[in-house]
Amino acid sequence: MKITIPELSLVAMIGATGSGKSTFARKHFRPTEVISSDYCRGLVSDDENSQAATGDAFDVLYYIAAKRLAAGRLTVIDATNVQRDSRKPIVELARRYHCLPVAIVLNLPEDVCHARNAGRSDRAFGPHVARQHAQQLRRSLRGLKDEGFRHVFVLSSEEAIADAEVTRQPLWNNLKHEHGPFDMIGDVHGCREELEALLSRLGYAASDGVYRHPEGRKAVFLGDLVDRGPDTPGVLRIAMSMTAAGSALCVPGNHDVKLMRKLRGRDVKITHGLAESLDQLSREPPEFSVSVAEFIDARVSHYVLDDGRLVVAHAGLSEELQGRGSGKVRDFALYGETTGETDEYGLSVRYNWAAEYRGRATVVYGHTPVPEPEWLNNTVCIDTGCVFGGRLTALRYPEREFVSVAASREYYAPARPLAPAPSVVSGVSAQHEVDDVLDAADVIGKRIISTRLHNVTIREEQAMPALEVMSRFAVDPKWLIYLPPTMSPSETTSEPGLLEHPREAFEYYRKRGIAQVVCEEKHMGSRAVVVVCRDESVARRRFGVVGQGIGVVYTRTGRRFFDDMALERALLDRVIAAASASGLWDELASDWLCLDAELMPWSAKAQELITKQYAAVGAAARIEVSSAVMALGSSSRVVGTEELLARYRSRLDAVEAYSQAYQRYCWPVGSLDDLRLAPFHLLASEGHVHSDRDHVWHMETLARLGAADSGVVVATPFRVVTLEDADSVSGTMSWWEDLTARGGEGMVVKPLEFVARDSRGLIQPALKCRGREYLRIIYGPEYTAPEHLARLRARGVSAKRSLALREFALGLEALDRFVSCEPLRRVHESAFGVLALEAEPTDPRL
Repeated sequence: MKITIPELSLVAMIGATGSGKSTFARKHFRPTEVISSDYCRGLVSDDENSQAATGDAFDVLYYIAAKRLAAGRLTVIDATNVQRDSRKPIVELARRYHCLPVAIVLNLPEDVCHARNAGRSDRAFGPHVARQHAQQLRRSLRGLKDEGFRHVFVLSSEEAIADAEVTRQPLWNNLKHEHGPFDMIGDVHGCREELEALLSRLGYAASDGVYRHPEGRKAVFLGDLVDRGPDTPGVLRIAMSMTAAGSALCVPGNHDVKLMRKLRGRDVKITHGLAESLDQLSREPPEFSVSVAEFIDARVSHYVLDDGRLVVAHAGLSEELQGRGSGKVRDFALYGETTGETDEYGLSVRYNWAAEYRGRATVVYGHTPVPEPEWLNNTVCIDTGCVFGGRLTALRYPEREFVSVAASREYYAPARPLAPAPSVVSGVSAQHEVDDVLDAADVIGKRIISTRLHNVTIREEQAMPALEVMSRFAVDPKWLIYLPPTMSPSETTSEPGLLEHPREAFEYYRKRGIAQVVCEEKHMGSRAVVVVCRDESVARRRFGVVGQGIGVVYTRTGRRFFDDMALERALLDRVIAAASASGLWDELASDWLCLDAELMPWSAKAQELITKQYAAVGAAARIEVSSAVMALGSSSRVVGTEELLARYRSRLDAVEAYSQAYQRYCWPVGSLDDLRLAPFHLLASEGHVHSDRDHVWHMETLARLGAADSGVVVATPFRVVTLEDADSVSGTMSWWEDLTARGGEGMVVKPLEFVARDSRGLIQPALKCRGREYLRIIYGPEYTAPEHLARLRARGVSAKRSLALREFALGLEALDRFVSCEPLRRVHESAFGVLALEAEPTDPRL
């Protein structure tokens, strides 16, 4: 017997003990697909034959089966299942997860089963057990389909069992192998003229009565081809011919199904435009109506396309129903999720399922006319009410571009007036309105975040403190589209008196196969992310913020940089003016920018830190060490004090150097003109994350901002170094030595490419190489003493570098998701991950 089962199904093996169910399952299914009741007994009791453990064993069995079915995995239940009561939970489980229950029955004679059991040492029971099972099975055979099993296969001999072949049949909605490109077309409703105009605009041309695209694109009709419009037969001919020729797919709409039922003699109400369709079809040959009914009846409720990345259905489809087959799936695809109530216009009240959608697949649908298509949680309705005088709209995929044609006129008066889109009324889209409330469940707990560079694990004990930072201290989450990564230092150097030197940074990149690096002066300021919009309408439309100005400046932990909002606005205005003067808005075709920068002076943000920590340490050390020097100096005649005095004088010099180190980076800020903004990454603009540009492009592009400004926005000096060129390397080392001798912090060394890889994986995006005097701020006044320097040189950088790579991947992922217009929760999953990686682990119970 050839046993054909749906690729997603719940298979119940049915047969008496000893009938060979486990052997059959092992032969025809993968080990991971089979859940054995005996094995589950062993899991809970260490004894696969313990009947006392049966209840707990089946609890485990059904739990595992539920998890597999939820994930869309074929599952086989290996148990006797000879009693109706034991099969009932299987059918219920299949219905709960919208898959088909299948019964494979091994109906062997009871004496064969008993003989097999007698040969097994673990089956110490008499023939009455097999006899009882066989009797129960015979009573069950006729009623299996009535119980709900959609497919029943009965094997009644050892030969039939041995010769059986099991094949898997893809579900009709499974077109994952079709990758497009596609052109999804919203509800046509008999508007043939507009459909032909739209197909022409999309690039389709008619040949032998069939529209085809010269580049092999495929149209996808989202249902409701019929009713209300002037030419339902014409629309049907186009869709039917294209579908038959393979240049289109089509899912049914509720109007289509209603017409089919009427054509087949069912009693339906002649409402909502059905009368127009019937009148138009009455003028066609009778066989055309027959073919129309057959065409509609053959349509599948929805399709899953492009490896599961795209789902099309007339009224949409929630994640748990995608790729499945049941009456509920078909009803949802045709009508959406309704409350059972009607509104004042007599139309069904529907749940806004898209507002709760969390699936990864893009869902494109129609059914409910909208004035403008708007993305909401990676779903979009493209029924723009053509028959009501609106437009007929298509969505190009994967380009995500809308193409539409205007209706020639209003063919049918809508029962409910089309309300303007939220973005038209307030400038805030439906997605932004949904994003007004974020769900903590989207970020807490252990999470594995998939990024385009690599996966990043966030532990639960890190997520909880990050949630506190985000909820209590961060800027409005809608601005928070990026958090920068930490940066690893270079390996320690053996150069006398130094902890860091460019040689080690160059050597790291040379060993990883990098030919050229970019060395940027490291400004001693505070890391700042600048998000700026051309005007407030852009902030409303693109970021969903209202009444919060034209942008924001925030720190690397997501906190607002300025307490003085007027000062922040003045700085953002200068950035906008510089972008306009340099032509960046037009060149990038964008009305917003995201910049990674240093904001100086350091004291502008770190004043409290300087006052309470650095200045306090410097003052206290100066007083104490000066007192010791004075005391030792007054007792210079005491034998043995000369060496001690010299040591304390050296300590006093170190304390003075320490105070001078941080004072170099501090100056009063009385107005905007006292600030300096040095951007070094142009991270993103509309439609583009600029990680595909090398660092020279970033530096030269941002230098134009500095050149266009009168002094607040400044360019960052940089050098390109060819690592195999000794002169280039030595010249840059000299530049670094001169820079740090003059009090500069040092430099950042980056591979020329923004994202660099080799055979070992991702390469560090940047290494910082800081000067001798600056490092006093980090390690203390006396860190250069030989005994301290020797200890510091033993520091490890592996943990810091691992953290830098993970945060780098998360930061770019957050930008990618924002630029792709994904929901804010998806953007925040990555941005929040950076905060979590920086957080000190905390017991989640707290």
